[in-house]
Amino acid sequence: MSEYKDYGYKNAEDDHTNSYILNKLLSLLGNNRTSIILDLGCGNGWVVRALLKEGFNVYGTDASVDGINIANQLNPGRFALQDLSSENLPISLSNLHFDTIISTEVIEHLYDPRKFIEFAKRTLLKNGGGELILSTPYHGYLKYVALALSGKMDTHLGPLWDGGHIKFWSKKNFDVIARRERVYFD
Repeated sequence: MSEYKDYGYKNAEDDHTNSYILNKLLSLLGNNRTSIILDLGCGNGWVVRALLKEGFNVYGTDASVDGINIANQLNPGRFALQDLSSENLPISLSNLHFDTIISTEVIEHLYDPRKFIEFAKRTLLKNGGGELILSTPYHGYLKYVALALSGKMDTHLGPLWDGGHIKFWSKKNFDVIARRERVYFD
């Protein structure tokens, strides 16, 4: 079995996904600044930092030691190291009652996405329920045709990237796991 490969964060810069994730995330979160949000797979904490600037009460966990160290330098006490295949939240966050869990561009890196969703649901149910917001890169027929025609299929699928994408989600597959796990996606 493969072991975790650290993502390799070197700095606190926004991720390349900022341009299309942050505005959508803000619209989904709305104006409720009283809820407590958990970012599962927060990396270097860029989403948490952006949401804190918008007035949200948000925390993050990630398996990357480098990512968590970088994140904690800018917002101490908001981040904790966590293997996403674990059963529990890190002790430093275990007494918080999260109303919303977000996880952007993480599920495609996980061997067991069902266990991840079960963990998120269990964490939310501890406080009577809540909202789970997930994002993942789109993978469908038209994207694969475009990649094949452009000669970029190997680069995109990245088989040489340890810790890279191992699940390639289409909207249909995402809907299937949502129904099986009784999670509803928009």
